[in-house]
Amino acid sequence: MLAVLVASCTSGSGSDEPSSEVEAAARALNLDQGWTWSKQPEPMELGVTHTQQSLDDTENAEARARGTQVLSSLGQEYQNQHIMGFGALNPEPSPGQYDWSSLDRRMDLTKETGGKAMLTLCCAPDWMKGGPPGGTRWDKLEDNVKPPFYKDFAKLTAEAVKRYPQVDRVAVWNELKGFYHEDQNRWDYEGYTAMYNEVYKAVKAVRPDVQVGGPYVVMSSVAPDSSDASDVRGPWGALDKRPLDVLDYWLKHNVGADFIAVDGSTTNRGQQDAISPVDVGAQKFATIDDWISRRTELPIWWLEFYANVPADAKAGYDAPASAVSTLAVLQSMARSGTSGALLWGPEGSDDLKYSSLWSPATDADGGQPTPLTEAWKWLVPRLRSGDVELGRMQGSTLGAFRDADGAALIVNFSGDPVPVPGHDDIPGWAVVPIPEK
Repeated sequence: MLAVLVASCTSGSGSDEPSSEVEAAARALNLDQGWTWSKQPEPMELGVTHTQQSLDDTENAEARARGTQVLSSLGQEYQNQHIMGFGALNPEPSPGQYDWSSLDRRMDLTKETGGKAMLTLCCAPDWMKGGPPGGTRWDKLEDNVKPPFYKDFAKLTAEAVKRYPQVDRVAVWNELKGFYHEDQNRWDYEGYTAMYNEVYKAVKAVRPDVQVGGPYVVMSSVAPDSSDASDVRGPWGALDKRPLDVLDYWLKHNVGADFIAVDGSTTNRGQQDAISPVDVGAQKFATIDDWISRRTELPIWWLEFYANVPADAKAGYDAPASAVSTLAVLQSMARSGTSGALLWGPEGSDDLKYSSLWSPATDADGGQPTPLTEAWKWLVPRLRSGDVELGRMQGSTLGAFRDADGAALIVNFSGDPVPVPGHDDIPGWAVVPIPEK
């Protein structure tokens, strides 16, 4: 039987279980009439990217233990860690002098919790960016590697994949940090690609089995009347033409790649409020997948994705609306053939107004499941198997994920209740399980 999902039946915070009345209403839905269904075209991996705070030994011990239990329960999903920053110290403060201690701890966490290891090859030691050796200026973390040091950075990444044989996938850099021509209003895709090619060759020379991908560009969108707008459009806006130029150049000039890495959000650049129902903005991810797939057969991995909520809904790690918006994005990705999607920051933070999988372990009562946790746990093995159907109820804000055995998740993509004749309403922002047949 399907485990009872942690979900809220209100638009406020909290993680109350669905009431028996709401479960009865969900079971009363006829999923074979009045619904549009599509089967995911290929398997999809889910995973997380650990950030600054993520079950480290500086956190509350009891909260960390609870959070570790949550992470362990999610199954064999990818756990991504940056080589420097986002919870990892400088791995090579001076040329040839390595400090792997913080990365060792994160790799141990991945092993202890049964995850699969992935590395994002970003960021770089100061001396590779034009600074002095021996120190670290964290305010310069997002500066780009300078061309004379591309081979040095490539050597560092090769040392990392040799040290961690459990790593089977790496992404080169993050969001093209530092690679931008302000005077030309465009990304320095030539410089990034030159560095990427050095890293690709160095990694493959020591670990040909490792999957290497890029360019990890932000697929931003803008208002349709923006000077940066492309002709790729939808109800959410227009894609920014500048990241499209990055992808076109990188696809033509890289020396090899095993997957394509991108990130993005459901709203336009500088905009916070999502369209309601939230699966409208989530259509952007399917549109981007389609654009990419017409140019390459490389598997598409969303290494970050940000699911915003409407203006009248609360956002955050403990907010049902954020959980539902995240599920809307996953449904759009699964429908369009995404191969992998990583949740940025599995540990909740008051500063990041998006879903997580456990509450902040910095708090004594932290490490608790969130409104997204059980739904995520349900999806990890099923999306990986490739047997999930993605549904949308006609004339309603309800959507669903349905497994081959008949088990399903019913999701209300808005804060408005949905009436079910003869039963209680399905509340706004509800995630309700239907057991297998």
